[in-house]
Amino acid sequence: MSDKPSTKPEIKENMHPRNSHKAGYDFKALCKISDKLKPFVTKTEQGTESIDFSDPNAVKALNGALLKQYYGVDSWDIPEGYLCPPIPGRADYLHYIADLLGELNGGKAPRGKKIKVLDIGTGANLVYPLIGSAIYDWSFVGADIDAQAIRSAKDIISANPKFQNNILLRQQANKANIFKGIVKDGEGFDLTMCNPPFHASAQEAQISTATKWKKLGLEAQKTALNFGGQKAELWTPGGEIAFIRKMVEQSALVAKQVLWFTTLVSKKDSLPLINKALHGHKALEVKTITMTHGQKTSRIVAWTFQTPEEQQAWKKDFWVD
Repeated sequence: MSDKPSTKPEIKENMHPRNSHKAGYDFKALCKISDKLKPFVTKTEQGTESIDFSDPNAVKALNGALLKQYYGVDSWDIPEGYLCPPIPGRADYLHYIADLLGELNGGKAPRGKKIKVLDIGTGANLVYPLIGSAIYDWSFVGADIDAQAIRSAKDIISANPKFQNNILLRQQANKANIFKGIVKDGEGFDLTMCNPPFHASAQEAQISTATKWKKLGLEAQKTALNFGGQKAELWTPGGEIAFIRKMVEQSALVAKQVLWFTTLVSKKDSLPLINKALHGHKALEVKTITMTHGQKTSRIVAWTFQTPEEQQAWKKDFWVD
């Protein structure tokens, strides 16, 4: 029996069953399709191939390769300093909310452009619309308050014409609004999704990052944000609780134009206050879905203002079998 360490990626049992990244990263295959990734791939002490995940440029190159290999995104880039999110976790979010719609569809996640999704804070990376379009052929509206992020997202679509019929972009002109000005009169969305700014300040974001490096056994002094991120992407006054409470409050204004509102929630301690806000604004059904990736656990909170009868009517009116 060989004493050599296995070079096979470890199966990620905690990922969604349909997640293409359950088997980990195949760096040999990724390097074959991406010359930009090759310089960042090295051998670990265990004999496996990997990258330095504390290096933002390495993470960016990995994302580009993953998006090309699994989702047909031939050209992908973002401006320096903007959020470069981990692809497997973003794919998980999409699969879980697809299951949410599947509850109305005999347990099968619906596919096709008839399914309309609003991505709040789509960012310069446009990752959710790209992955969701590639996997499920859904139609997306990506919204953001940052003009440069919208320009970057437009550049990504221009460089990948196959996505042009699935993705629209809208800039939020009023920082006080989340849905108003984005959701048009008479328009309906099957899902809204959001990766909200989790931290209450830049200092909190840096402390969180330093703690992460320590847990991973990297240098204690390392504070670089490996996934990048601008202010609006990472922190907001009051942190995720304040942002999501505002989202809940404003979701009630478009209650009958959306089937399911959803958002990521990073901190478990945020849930009681979010649930209290949902109860206060009379959400009829609330679900919490737990996702685990490595040492990180996050949650999706989903809510609807529609009765079971209204949900069935929505399917009949908006979905085409």
